[in-house]
Amino acid sequence: MNSPLPPAEELALIDRELAQLDARRLYLLARRDWLLRLLQQSGAAAVRWGPAASGSPAAPAWSAGPAKEASAPGAQNVLLTLGAVLLAVAALAFTLVSWGSMGIAGRSAVLAVVTAAALAAPAVLLRRGLRSTAESVAAVGLLLTVLDAYALYAVGMPDADGTGYAAGAAAVLAAVWAGYGSALRTLRIPLPAAVVAAQLPLPLAAVAWQAGPLGVGWALLVTAALDAALALRVRAAALPAALLGSAALLVGAAQSWSAGSAAQALAPAALLLAGAALGVAAAWREPRVWGAALVGGVAAVVAVAGVARPELAPGWAVVAHLLVGLPLLAAVRVPALPEAVRRGAVGAGAVVGALGALASGAAVAPVLVARLRVLEEVWAATTPAADAYGPGASAAVGLLLTAGAARWLSRVSARPEPGVLAVVLGWAGLFAAPVLLGFPGAAVFALQLAVTGAAGFLALRSPGRGAGIAAAACALAGAVNVSLGALDGRAATFAVWGLLGAGCAAGAAYGPAVRWVRSGAAVCAVGYATGLLVAAAAVTDLAVVWWALPVLAVPALVAALGPRLGAVRLPAEIAAAVSGVLALALSAGRPGTLALVLALSGVVCAGAAVRPERRVLGWAAGALFVAATWVRLAEAGVTAPEAYTLPVTVPALAVGFLRRRRDARASSWAAYGPGLAATLLPSLLAAWADADWVRPLVLGVAALAVTLAGARWRLQAPLLLGGAVLAAVAVHELAPYVVQVAGALPRWVLPALAGVLLLAVGATYEKRLRDARRLRAVIGRLR
Repeated sequence: MNSPLPPAEELALIDRELAQLDARRLYLLARRDWLLRLLQQSGAAAVRWGPAASGSPAAPAWSAGPAKEASAPGAQNVLLTLGAVLLAVAALAFTLVSWGSMGIAGRSAVLAVVTAAALAAPAVLLRRGLRSTAESVAAVGLLLTVLDAYALYAVGMPDADGTGYAAGAAAVLAAVWAGYGSALRTLRIPLPAAVVAAQLPLPLAAVAWQAGPLGVGWALLVTAALDAALALRVRAAALPAALLGSAALLVGAAQSWSAGSAAQALAPAALLLAGAALGVAAAWREPRVWGAALVGGVAAVVAVAGVARPELAPGWAVVAHLLVGLPLLAAVRVPALPEAVRRGAVGAGAVVGALGALASGAAVAPVLVARLRVLEEVWAATTPAADAYGPGASAAVGLLLTAGAARWLSRVSARPEPGVLAVVLGWAGLFAAPVLLGFPGAAVFALQLAVTGAAGFLALRSPGRGAGIAAAACALAGAVNVSLGALDGRAATFAVWGLLGAGCAAGAAYGPAVRWVRSGAAVCAVGYATGLLVAAAAVTDLAVVWWALPVLAVPALVAALGPRLGAVRLPAEIAAAVSGVLALALSAGRPGTLALVLALSGVVCAGAAVRPERRVLGWAAGALFVAATWVRLAEAGVTAPEAYTLPVTVPALAVGFLRRRRDARASSWAAYGPGLAATLLPSLLAAWADADWVRPLVLGVAALAVTLAGARWRLQAPLLLGGAVLAAVAVHELAPYVVQVAGALPRWVLPALAGVLLLAVGATYEKRLRDARRLRAVIGRLR
């Protein structure tokens, strides 16, 4: 046992090594518990422990049983919490129920002993490493101090004011709990409890002294300031600071908005400014709470503008808030400010601007909506007076202020969103201003047309998508709105619609503009041309069916211009087609006029089909000519259409046969489709309206022959046309019998049959899909 070291040094060395071994053992044990919990949660089947490091024999194999639903620490916390709750309930019962059965000395002794024991026990428990138990006992001790305060009030000061006593007791308890938590820093409950108790003294004292709403607001704000200072060291105080500060600002804002004069608004303004200073100071000290600067900025705006609010009309009060709040956006150009303060100030300006824009927009909306009343009676001079729209010029001024601020912010920040807002708000303010200012009708139309034209010009010249789309939308909304307003008088209708149509035509011809903007302008130009022609026809006192003839001039003009329209040709032709449909709808009330309009429409389509790129319109022209013919025949009372169709069908089939001989690649639809359809389709319509059996029989035989011919020579048009007509004739003939059978059967039979059919189809779904694909492929191989 000899050692080169002195006994004292060797003993110290051994102690250090043993301490290191103990620390290592504790780490390994903790690691072992964590691994066991991990394996239990993941549902491991079995875990085998290896031999111990000390050379002890291997431990027996351990098989993981059913997964535990609660860990050991969780169970411990539950037990401790339940114990603390039970002790608290017992203490409450003792204080409230059993208190009167003891004398004053006994009461004091019991509470003092129990409270002292509950507060002293955590120190002993912490030294033994029982932290969770110490937390539970400390919670009971804190509750006992509250009961002590209540007992003192109930016995020693029953006549004292309860609210004032609660304020003093809360202050004392906060100080006691803070000292207790500082003495036992390991405990996590006392210091947060002290912070919560510290929120009550000043507000309760203000209520006890009847300080009024402003007094309570100042108490809340001072408490929030103390919490903010404490939050620099105790993070738990940040949340109470935010809540109480917000409550104080709400009190100040409510008092400012309810003030009847500027003098009465000064005291709430002082409270709001103090809150604003607190928010800015918090953001200055802590960059992460930039929201405090935002709230402070809004509070400062409400404080300053609230002084002027009682002396202003409601609309101008909004303008006053904007004049105070929008300059806060300039903080983005002040690099000397901290980032949090600058961000909060800009956010406050944006919030004030958004609220002001919403308030002003709510006043402008009736101007845009009121013109819908014109649709109740056109050309009746029913436009409401200017005083029916509410606040007047203040709404327009508010929108223009926010638009200017948004425009400045978009140039400074180089972001597209403020630019879009600037376009929309500026258009809304300028468009509504003439009406809100009470200008005469002619001046209103002139200024609104100018604003609409400016928005359209901006859409034509704007290279950016955001501002361009916003300008185009504003131009469209303005054009629709002023067009509705123009319906109030005849002269206004022709003047306004004519100017808008000319402007749209000029925009469609403006080459440097974006293509989609030019296309929209072309569509609008066609629409205004159609509207002008309808209005001109209405002035002439013609019957409505004859209005279709001038409307057809629009598609005729578009078809005549053709390639000269350039990039806007297709949208203009689509709009012209819609005008043609309108002409057909107008003429539908009289068969003779409808036949004439159908024929003229066919002429327009045939004229457009002369150009190679529009040859597809030839089919439309043919259909329109046929429709015109049949409308005329129906008007003449013709009941045997075959007399008129067969002379057309026979030469048409002959021509198709010759074409197929010369060009084997020609489609059967192009060769035989028109000829077959010319007879089969009108005969089918006549057969459906015929109660006799001769026509359906002859038509069915003919359709069967056409179908067999198509199948024999593998031609798609005869096969499909003949088969469709044959099926339609069969349905027509069987329909009465089906109706009779359906009426005779019980009502449950049809749902049952439908269910069986669905089951059968579902069971053979894949096979049906294969059959459908095969049928489609077969038909596709036909000519």
